[in-house]
Amino acid sequence: MSETPKSPPNPDLQLGSPSYRLAALDQEFLLGDSMRGVRFLLEYSKAEDALRAWGVVSTIVVFGSARVAPDGPGRQAQWYDTARRFGALASLTGGALLNGREGRHNVIATGGGPGIMEAANRGAYEVGAPSIGFNITLPHEQVPNPYSTPELTFQFHYFAMRKMHLAMRASALVIFPGGFGTLDELFELLTLRQTHKSPPIPIVLCDQAYWSRVINFEALAEHGMISPQDLDLFGFAETPEEIWAMLEAKGLHAVD
Repeated sequence: MSETPKSPPNPDLQLGSPSYRLAALDQEFLLGDSMRGVRFLLEYSKAEDALRAWGVVSTIVVFGSARVAPDGPGRQAQWYDTARRFGALASLTGGALLNGREGRHNVIATGGGPGIMEAANRGAYEVGAPSIGFNITLPHEQVPNPYSTPELTFQFHYFAMRKMHLAMRASALVIFPGGFGTLDELFELLTLRQTHKSPPIPIVLCDQAYWSRVINFEALAEHGMISPQDLDLFGFAETPEEIWAMLEAKGLHAVD
């Protein structure tokens, strides 16, 4: 009794199989749970390569609310204007413009969104200096503002990697009024400074009246939650010139 011969195999079955895709081109594989560590590495490396290509040595990180508008109610317009003018002052004075030097110093870096972040990026843009936008995918407020340098505007999925990039080149931190996100970034950097996990970078909070009403820093020291010396980790300022002067007084070095 003879067997029915099998039909010739179809080579397209192997070529079309997901297992045959090059791993680097297999989006389904790269977005799977097992590749989370690789995605972390990719988010680190992509931004790192671009920052190095632009010669960014150090940054001044500016945080603040995405909800502040240039013509907003209350003190919003003043906060926006102060952040904008500080972005310009820091860019002109700090070393963000090459001017024949090797490496850019004290480049304005923000979360890349609207509000205070937009204002600081805008100030740098208006004086012809590059600035950085570390944007992140969020349900709201995630679209990058138009003033960060396009080649230095990044999109992150992981908050942790975004925070790492914000911190790792920071030579100073300037905090404008903000909400949960701003408080998160502020206390993370203060914790790094308190525990000596970061260099002794100066930290300045803009608008003492706002911050003193939102956070009772002295009460933390009075109750023994922080040391009295920890209150020296930051200072307050009101104007762009005062912010810059305090940054320098606390150790920031401008590069001529």
